[in-house]
Amino acid sequence: MTDQTTLDVLTKAPGHDEVLPFSVDALDVRGRMVNLNQSLNSILERHDYPKAVSRLLGQAAALTVMLAASVKLEGRMIVQAQTDGPVSLLVVDMQAPGDYRATAKFDADRVAALEAADNADSGSLLGTGTLALTIDQGQYMNRYQGYVELKGGSLEDAAHDYFERSEQIPTRIRLAVSELITRSVSGETSHSWQASGMMVQFLPHASDRLVQKDLPGGGVADEEYHAGLPDDDDAWLEALALVDTLQENELADPDLSAERLLFRLFHERGVRVYDVLEVHDKCSCTAEKVGGVLSQLSREEVVESIADSGQIEVTCEFCARRYDFDPNTLLKPS
Repeated sequence: MTDQTTLDVLTKAPGHDEVLPFSVDALDVRGRMVNLNQSLNSILERHDYPKAVSRLLGQAAALTVMLAASVKLEGRMIVQAQTDGPVSLLVVDMQAPGDYRATAKFDADRVAALEAADNADSGSLLGTGTLALTIDQGQYMNRYQGYVELKGGSLEDAAHDYFERSEQIPTRIRLAVSELITRSVSGETSHSWQASGMMVQFLPHASDRLVQKDLPGGGVADEEYHAGLPDDDDAWLEALALVDTLQENELADPDLSAERLLFRLFHERGVRVYDVLEVHDKCSCTAEKVGGVLSQLSREEVVESIADSGQIEVTCEFCARRYDFDPNTLLKPS
């Protein structure tokens, strides 16, 4: 980069709701950084989530947006966690090029108990279950689905497990969510959230440097397998060491731009940034889509769904928009 370009990057204001691709050629590393602010707050404001659930959903949103950007998504990517934990369901749905929506289901009493015990980390909230990743690129393309077991660890742990077992690309993911409280001159306070993430992947030009150990057989313990991952290449180890110096409050600092943070980490090796991808809070629900689902109901199911208002009321779990339908238009002849 020229001196002027470097100056422009370092003086750039912190970005909101964007993904920034980058590379560190000297370390054979490529990556993505994401900052979600206004879009995430729009989603959270529609729901009465406890703080712990808001934080977890922010992590899931940052993870999904980064993953979708890393595969140059054309279509949809859905990341869904189903668990036996206090948060039984997390869904983040990303529609190319940059629209996403998110929702969560939880047991309020169990979440409150964890918060009271100061034990509401992502592993405790999720418990055990499955994290599913689905890429749907339209009716003429094969649908991809990958699964990873949730074992009481964090979303970062699950993402690392997915890349080791499914993609076999050395990958490090960092996620952080900040709760932001500001006070005006008059003493009034406002509350908001920022979710951020960084993903780095080791993609050397020499393919033999990318080879990892085979997946474990019946006689190899998981911990023995993971101890040998990722590959012990010096460049990758240096990249890991740098990324792991990041503190959560540094990664999700609303006053620190992604460009400045990357320069802080990798300036000695040289870091290149590319055009940002803007992301938005946008739900894909429509009256036509909801009506199409209702049209599949039997006459008995339609009758059972009629509300006291005499209408069939459907509320989108993602955007909380309500749709009202006249049941007479849906009733099928008996």
